[in-house]
Amino acid sequence: VSCHKAADPKVIATLLLSSGLCTADKQNKAGYTPIMLTALAAFRSDSDLETVMQLLRMGEVNAKASQAGQTALMLAVSHGRIDMVRALLACGADVNLQDDDGSTALMCACEHGHVEIVKLLLAVPGCDATLTDNDGSTALSIALEASQNDIAVLLYAHLNFAKPPSPVSWHRHGRF
Repeated sequence: VSCHKAADPKVIATLLLSSGLCTADKQNKAGYTPIMLTALAAFRSDSDLETVMQLLRMGEVNAKASQAGQTALMLAVSHGRIDMVRALLACGADVNLQDDDGSTALMCACEHGHVEIVKLLLAVPGCDATLTDNDGSTALSIALEASQNDIAVLLYAHLNFAKPPSPVSWHRHGRF
């Protein structure tokens, strides 16, 4: 009869995080931190979310990988992990950071066709849909190039209709 009982990975993770021995910002040989690698995971339960939030609060959610300069938010977006995107945004992830190619999380969402993530990112105050990458492409041009027409319509509407016209522009057009 075996006395060995498998330990619950969540319990182990929680113990490591609370011990102070875990360094959330230490990069591995490939240049990724535990936060960046966690961004690729999917939640299975609310307790997973609690453990992830504990890790995110311990480290720098806006750190860039040493190779290509991607952030945890960019990784979560490109893998379609909407729950992780929400968690990262709740912990202060910057939607406007650019990787070494000049790409943003919004550009990644557009390229990969993640409509719900695009909506989520556009809802973040300060999300700049006009940023350009190193090739001069914007989120809108990337969506069009990738034939993501629904996303292109969202971006066009956001860029052109999201802000009400100022009273100055009403005056110029004869409307009060």
